[in-house]
Amino acid sequence: MDRHNFLFVSIDGLVGDVAWRVRQQGHDVRYYIENEAERDIADGFVEKTDDWESEVAWADVVVFDDVFGHGTHAERLREEGVAVVGGTEYTDRLEEDKGFGQKELERHGVNILPRRQFTDFGEAVEFVRENPARYVIKPSGEVQNVKRLVYVGEDDDGGDVIDVLQAYEKAWGHRMKAFELQRRADGVEVAIGAFFDGNAFVEPVNVNFEHKKLFPGNVGPPTGEMGTSMFWTEPTMLFEETLAPMEETLAEEGYVGYIDLNCIVNGRGIYPLEFTPRFGYPGIFIQEEGMKTPIADLFYDIAHGNDPDLRVHRGFQVGVRICLPPFPFNDDATFVENSRNAAIVFRESFEGERPAGVHIEDARRVGPDGSAEGVTPADGQWRVAGNSGIPLVVTGRGMSMREAQAQAYRRIENIILPNMYYRDDIGDRWVTEGDKLQSWGYLR
Repeated sequence: MDRHNFLFVSIDGLVGDVAWRVRQQGHDVRYYIENEAERDIADGFVEKTDDWESEVAWADVVVFDDVFGHGTHAERLREEGVAVVGGTEYTDRLEEDKGFGQKELERHGVNILPRRQFTDFGEAVEFVRENPARYVIKPSGEVQNVKRLVYVGEDDDGGDVIDVLQAYEKAWGHRMKAFELQRRADGVEVAIGAFFDGNAFVEPVNVNFEHKKLFPGNVGPPTGEMGTSMFWTEPTMLFEETLAPMEETLAEEGYVGYIDLNCIVNGRGIYPLEFTPRFGYPGIFIQEEGMKTPIADLFYDIAHGNDPDLRVHRGFQVGVRICLPPFPFNDDATFVENSRNAAIVFRESFEGERPAGVHIEDARRVGPDGSAEGVTPADGQWRVAGNSGIPLVVTGRGMSMREAQAQAYRRIENIILPNMYYRDDIGDRWVTEGDKLQSWGYLR
């Protein structure tokens, strides 16, 4: 195996486990986190840097983990001849501007739901009054990652959407400068994704089911994600009718990385909702669980224009986010009292650097003196890091979804972390909804 240098560039410290995995696969890694409040994430697991630009000449591959300006950096570096896994200004806009993403799908011949972009709450309220129906409110721009602001309307006349819009204007009008109203469609929510090597999609593709609400049974506030179930497959109808038409445009852009498209499907059709042209979290950790090909090899090949050989395990994968107070909300006092620097303990000892199926998200490793400097796996203790309250993701895999699910939850039983909580039903959606997708023909 050739040894390579990988530079990971992150906004909020999301990609730490992937960086650690690449280091475990025998490569040299340096990791930069922009957000100062999150900079202790992955301390003691990988080497860190405070100036990623100065490390570019050292790197054989530069990996960006988010949008919000990273596409501009990635494009610039590619023009300079640097091997990059990351987006472009175009692909960043696909995610940041949901209206633009829908227009691009429509331009490529993909069926979409009726939607309309707004920058004025009063105008949106009048639109709903004149066009009564069930709508979904989707923030754009700065606040689009505040997932609790996504509201799925229930009233046939749109009355609840009007109430929520008026409340948002008072509470969020100073930050929520643009948003979209999209007609609600009932059906199965499922996402289709694939890696892209700058020229074409890499097969196999990934079918995944996100579990976004805080509590089991899909109730409570939206969190972004509490866990995901998935499987790798050859291209299906779901892929061919949604992502596949984007291939030529992504090749023209020179996009390199993973891209995902969340959809609602029913017996009448497939309705794409929104793009994620970057790694998903915790999706990328669960995808690692399903890969036979080392993820470092995949990154190196797609960044250098080589023909990637993505080999995967048969069957299913499940990943569960382990959370602490005050997630999914922001409350510094609660985080300090209940979660900051909490020790993560494992009931059973493990070989190597990590227990099977355990991935770090907001975690660090420190030595007996409390420092991450020079810490080793033998003398290091895992601690909660950052300020988001999502220290770990635990994964499992199996030939059936139930088998993958059972393995993930057995692994969680090995963790001792006071005040931790998680959903105990990740994977159930496939059991209840997989038959529908099969009968509608979208997985053929």
